[in-house]
Amino acid sequence: MDKKELSRQINKLHARICSAISDPHRILLLYAIAEETRNVNSLAEVVGISQSAASRHLKVLRERGIIQARREGPQVLYTLTDERFIQALDLLREVMLHQMAEQVELVNQSQKNEKGSL
Repeated sequence: MDKKELSRQINKLHARICSAISDPHRILLLYAIAEETRNVNSLAEVVGISQSAASRHLKVLRERGIIQARREGPQVLYTLTDERFIQALDLLREVMLHQMAEQVELVNQSQKNEKGSL
């Protein structure tokens, strides 16, 4: 495989992972799984969605290699494949909060300028 093809494959994988975490429920599921190993019913309850919806979201996360499932007796338990997924989500939240703070500062500055010109 040449460098160009390798780069395409990496970008494709990157996009698949990003699409998997683009849903708010899946993000909440990941944080819940990071807290502790859980089954689908527990995850559905924690996130506040139906069991069938949780199952669909878990399937996407599993297919993308973000979580893994293991059978323990009659139930299936879910765990993260790599804790760095949570670190990545946390980093994205930090960036988002920084951007939001900048926007608030711009609004405040604009309001001060408007009051000063009246």
